[in-house]
Amino acid sequence: MNKKAVGPGTILYPMPVLIIGSEVDGKPNFMTASWAGIACSTPPMISVSFQPKRHTYKGVRANRTFSVNIPSVAQMKEADYCGIVSGNDGADKAADCGFEIFHGTLEGAPMIGQCPVSLECSVVITLQLGSHDLVVAEIKEVHVSEDCLTSDGKIDPVKVNPIAFSVPDRNYRGVGDVVGKAFSVGKELKG
Repeated sequence: MNKKAVGPGTILYPMPVLIIGSEVDGKPNFMTASWAGIACSTPPMISVSFQPKRHTYKGVRANRTFSVNIPSVAQMKEADYCGIVSGNDGADKAADCGFEIFHGTLEGAPMIGQCPVSLECSVVITLQLGSHDLVVAEIKEVHVSEDCLTSDGKIDPVKVNPIAFSVPDRNYRGVGDVVGKAFSVGKELKG
């Protein structure tokens, strides 16, 4: 197989499309992020990268809490808007997008009712890495739209219908079909 070195870059597939929420000066603000992932299972933790200049990040630093909202394909325009418009310029993204804001138990972590899944997060550690700060936070609670649950109360990713972001083409993509059973299909290679 022939491969070509193309230089270091931020290439990872798929990247989730997430809407991060925080309160800045007492007002809910949201930004879109894709540089994020699960960091630990016990306790449940997530990592999110922020550029220090981001308005939403001001609230994360001040409150040490934030929300991670997983939009469905139905919220693609709102997710994109939250990534291209800045609260630093006085934009009220919650109003512009018609978000139904709700709160759980964490102060400073506004969540979006229209998003199928919302996580309440409490900052554990922040690492300054260069262009971005990596925030690792404990997931204190998960809120799921009832219509995205299976009959036995589990989250159905097909019903959530999350968005993925791809580079370098800078496109949004839906999540595809099941191609195999995890922790099972590889057993076919056992001798």
